[in-house]
Amino acid sequence: MKKISIFILICTFFVNILPVQALDTLALDATSAILIDSNSGKILYEKNSEEKLPMASMTKIMSMLLIMDQISNGNLKFDDKVLISKNASGMGGSQVFLQEGETYKVEDLLKCIAVSSANDAVVAMAEKISGSETAFVDAMNKKAQELGLKNTHFANPHGLDNENHYSTAHDMAKIAQELLKHEEILRFTSIYEDYLTKPDGSQVWLVNTNRLVRFYDGVDGLKTGYTTNAGYCLTATAKKNNMRLISVVMKSSTADARSKDTATLLTYGFNSYKNNIIYSKNDALGTLNVTKGKIDKVKVYLKNDASVLLKVTEKPENYSFNIKGDTLKAPLKSGSIVGTAEIFDNEGNIISKEDLIIKEDLQKAEFFDYFKRNLKLITSGK
Repeated sequence: MKKISIFILICTFFVNILPVQALDTLALDATSAILIDSNSGKILYEKNSEEKLPMASMTKIMSMLLIMDQISNGNLKFDDKVLISKNASGMGGSQVFLQEGETYKVEDLLKCIAVSSANDAVVAMAEKISGSETAFVDAMNKKAQELGLKNTHFANPHGLDNENHYSTAHDMAKIAQELLKHEEILRFTSIYEDYLTKPDGSQVWLVNTNRLVRFYDGVDGLKTGYTTNAGYCLTATAKKNNMRLISVVMKSSTADARSKDTATLLTYGFNSYKNNIIYSKNDALGTLNVTKGKIDKVKVYLKNDASVLLKVTEKPENYSFNIKGDTLKAPLKSGSIVGTAEIFDNEGNIISKEDLIIKEDLQKAEFFDYFKRNLKLITSGK
C-alpha cells in the first residue's frame, strides 16, 4: 500500500472514533475551508470561507461545468473530435503531452482534465467550445455572475497563477454543487487510474490527483489544485447513506494536510448529519388535468427525492406539500417537467421547491378517443 493511503486511512480512523461534540471546532491546517450539503447547499462548517485566494487547478471545476453544460444542451457530444492547437499543446504545468495536429474525442479530453488535471486538454476544450481560450474565460466569468459568485474571477481555464485569478471556498463549493447537477461527470472524476491512447497507439498513464477517490470510502470527485501561491487545494465530494457532501480546503501546507483536512470535514459531516427523505420520487404526489390527450388526468412525481438535512440527534417534523401546475396539453414525453411541488414545514414555511415530472407519454387524442369519451358522458347521463 502506498504511503499516502496509509496516511489517509490512519487520519480517517482517528476522525471516525472522535465523538461528534469534539468536532464542533475542527483543527484544520487549511487557511480557508467549507463543508456543505450538496442537495440543499446548507453550510455545515466553514473557516474563512469568504477569503479570496488563488484556487489553482480547482479552476477546472468551472471549466468542466461549461463542458457539461454544452453536452447537456446538445451543442457538444462525447464522441465529437477535437483538433489540438499549437497553443493547447504548448501549455505548461500538469499535462498529458498532447501534440499539435492530433485529434481526440471530447470524452478522452474530459477524462484527462478530471483525472490528471491536464492543462493542455482543458485549453483544447476551451478552444473547441468558444473558439479561443479568451472567449472561454469570458464565458467562465459570465457563468460565475449567473451563479451569484461575487468573489470569483477567472483569468484562464486551467488555474496557473494570475493576480486576477481568484475565488473563495464558498464560491468553489457553489460551482461544484452546480457541476454535480450533471451526474455523469462523476463517471470521470471517480476514476483513480486509466490510460489515454494517443493517435500513434502509445499510451499515457493517468492517475487521479485526488487520492481520496481511492482511499476514502464514498469519495467520487472532484478536483485538486496546487501552485506555489495557492498552496495545496482540494474540492471533494462524497456520498454515503443517501447524503452527498461537498468540501473545499484552500491553501493547505502539504498534499497530506489537504487530504487530512478533507477527510476530517467529510467524516464530521457524515457523523453529525443525516438526510431525511420527506417525499420519494417513486410515489405519485397527485394528478394534473390533461387536454387534447387520450387520458384526462395524469399522475405527477417528484423529479428527485425531497429531503431535509437534520442533525443526527434531531427528529423529523411533519411536512406538507402543494402542487403547482397548469393543465397539460398532449402530446408530452415521459420525464417532462410539468410543474413544481412546494414543500412546507410544520409552521407553514416553504423549505424547498421541487420539479414535478410525468412518468408516461401523453399521447394526443384521436377522433375515436373523443367519440368514446362523449359516448361515456351520454350513457352516464352527464
